[in-house]
Amino acid sequence: MSTRVRRTVVATVVGIIAAVFAVLSAGPALAHGFTSTVYLQLTDGDEGHVRTKLELEYDLYVVSAADYQHDDPLFKAGIPAFDAGDTAGQATALNAHRKSAVGYVTERFSVTSGGSPCTPTQVGDFTIGERENVPYADLLLDWACPERGDAHEVRSALFPDAEGYVKSTKTIVTYQLDGRSGSAALDAAHPSFSTAQAWYERFWEFFRLGGEHLLTGIDHILFLLALIAGSRRLREIVLAATSFTLAHSVTFMLAALGLVDVPARVVEPVIALSIAVVAGWHLWRIWRRGDHASDLETAGGGHFSLDRSGWTRLGVVFCFGLVHGLGFAGALGINEAWSWTLLWSLLVFNVGIEVVQLAIIAVVFPLLVVLHRRAAKAGLWATGAISAGVSVMGLVWFVQRILGF
Repeated sequence: MSTRVRRTVVATVVGIIAAVFAVLSAGPALAHGFTSTVYLQLTDGDEGHVRTKLELEYDLYVVSAADYQHDDPLFKAGIPAFDAGDTAGQATALNAHRKSAVGYVTERFSVTSGGSPCTPTQVGDFTIGERENVPYADLLLDWACPERGDAHEVRSALFPDAEGYVKSTKTIVTYQLDGRSGSAALDAAHPSFSTAQAWYERFWEFFRLGGEHLLTGIDHILFLLALIAGSRRLREIVLAATSFTLAHSVTFMLAALGLVDVPARVVEPVIALSIAVVAGWHLWRIWRRGDHASDLETAGGGHFSLDRSGWTRLGVVFCFGLVHGLGFAGALGINEAWSWTLLWSLLVFNVGIEVVQLAIIAVVFPLLVVLHRRAAKAGLWATGAISAGVSVMGLVWFVQRILGF
């Protein structure tokens, strides 16, 4: 290997390490980012009307509605109730300021039929529910449409980036309307959805959502980097990534069927701990075996030909993948039995995650392999540095999440 090529490879790896530490310095809030998810159920109403049930993150809803409608009393009544964990007080604050709260939604959310806008009317009072231990405001609206077409279109611009409170708000839609049923995902780039939408359009939405969730979920990226740094050959990292995907698919399904419901206060610290453990695994091998940390033991039998360490690591990754799946399920609101309608979309979501994982592996792993083969010590230092940074950040997040920061 020429000096120039070696320097290029080393510079590339240093760039990877620098990127990791740049991410680490962003702070724990960026683990999932200051994001929010709106949940929408869309069904047939009475007399040809359309019924929507919107679930909106309570504190964000109060702040956004109070600011948008210049209703300071709503803020003064709603936020203290949130801080006190007083769900009755939260509902009271919204119902007392119904005009501002409903007005904010109907200004940024609409239903149309045959190209004509439908007129909303609130049904009942605001109620307060909970998702991932976070209070959500439930709002029922009845939409009267002047023309009853064979399809309805929904458009959402709730909690936009421009408000400055959150970024990349997503709306997860489940619908049973116009003789069709299914699910869809909306965001700022794709704010509308029609019940006449083709299956492949919905396929792409959830495929894209899966890829974006992995890329914007810094904790999942660090977990993948820890897997790459500690893998000794391509087979190991592909099997580990696939095992991870299979594992979180299991918990996805169980959550969608209403069989598993683990609170976020348990899931999030374990996810952080899994990052530290998987990264620390490689550091432990370096400490124990030194320059031989990447050597293979006698391979076991079977199609995968993994040695004992490889099988053990694969089992650990699978177990942690089960926990990460609960985190993914929370991202899509999969915590109630009705979510079985999202099963097909969840599979597509998983495909998006797997494709992005393999793409990252295809970029990063070959560089580390080439460096290790041409400059073994440099390769060991590079993977060790990545693992150390990831492990430290995982432990920091673990402590912060345990303490509720």
